[in-house]
Parts: sequence; C-alpha cells; structure tokens
Amino acid sequence: MEQNAKTYEVHLIANEKLKITGKGDNILWKDAVVLSNFISPWSSENPSRIEFRALWDKNYLFFCFKVYDTNIHIDKKDNSVYSIGNSDRVELFFRPDRSLNPYYCLEMDTEARIMDFIAYPNKKFDYNWNWPENDITVKSSKNDTSFTVEGAISIESLKKFHLIKGDKIETGIFRAKYNSIDNKNFEPTWITWINPKTETPNFHTPTSFGILHLMP
Repeated sequence: MEQNAKTYEVHLIANEKLKITGKGDNILWKDAVVLSNFISPWSSENPSRIEFRALWDKNYLFFCFKVYDTNIHIDKKDNSVYSIGNSDRVELFFRPDRSLNPYYCLEMDTEARIMDFIAYPNKKFDYNWNWPENDITVKSSKNDTSFTVEGAISIESLKKFHLIKGDKIETGIFRAKYNSIDNKNFEPTWITWINPKTETPNFHTPTSFGILHLMP
C-alpha cells in the first residue's frame, strides 16, 4: 500500500438487502460516506461534481457513482472495447498490491456497458479477460441533472483475485469525460480521486490508488 494513502470508509449493511436499480435511490445509501473530492490534475477546468458511495455486506461490495452532468458523450457504434472506451464513463481499478502485476479494471459507461479487463505493468491490457459474469451487476440511469451508475461485486470474486487484504481493498476511482472539439471529434478529460502526480494523464500507475476500508 502507498504510505499515507487516502482511505474511504465502506460502512457495513447489517440486516437488510440493497437492491441494485441503477438509480441509487435505496434508503440504505443514506448511510454511506459521500466521496466528492475528485480532481483533474491535468486540466485547468473544474470537473462536474461526482459523488461516489460504497457499502458492503457479507456477500457484496456495492458502489454508486452520481455525476452531475447531462452533456453526455456516448459512442453507440457497437458494444466493443473501442466504443465503450470512447464514451463518458466511470472506472474502478482494483489491485492486490502496488506491483500492479496484475490489477483489474472495470470501466462502465452511462448505458451500463462494462469494459472489464486484466492489466499488467506498462499498460499491458488483456481485453479477453472478463470479470465473472455472475459476480458483477451494473445498472444505470439518467435524469435532468445527472447520471447514475450503480453496481454490486461479489465478495467471493474479490477474495478470489486476492483483492481483500484483511479489511482493505486497494482501489482507484476515476471518471473519463469526453468534450467536443469541433462537433465531430472528442477529447477526454481525466478525473481522479487520488492525484497520481504524473506529468501526463495516467491512472495505470501505483500512485493513483487509495484504500476502501470495510468497516465492521
């Protein structure tokens, strides 16, 4: 783990069940800590407000992104990695340790499409790898002020990939925002919870990760 790494407390759901709808409107979410101090270290513009929440129970890690942005760019050519990778999205990266050998990436757009892959140092990505289908659920919604991406990941799968160490999960939390250059071409603004302190945008580095602390 990084020394003095930022930590987000994930509160435990004791006796109730959290149903994923894509709206993030379950009453249980009121018990989650709101993480909103996201930044874009490589851009002079302040990003739209992002609220990230997480909860857990004995079976699942639950997460919810609410992004106060309605100017959404999405590439709908197909459901390929290329298409999702050229769309506004939110991202969760998980690693067993700072070696990043390997680490696991979940990139989810506003249509709840998932670009999931295993990665290795120096941005070596294996897009043929997928998070086990029965171990992840992602849903999304939009309204007049924001979009929401809500999901659940099984604790069993996190343990299988050696991602839970005691009560901690080393995690990167990100967003990619695409802005129009000339009404035809779009360029991304990269937004992160942790400033990795790289000269150019880079989430695929040890310094971009914080800690999700599973509270008892």
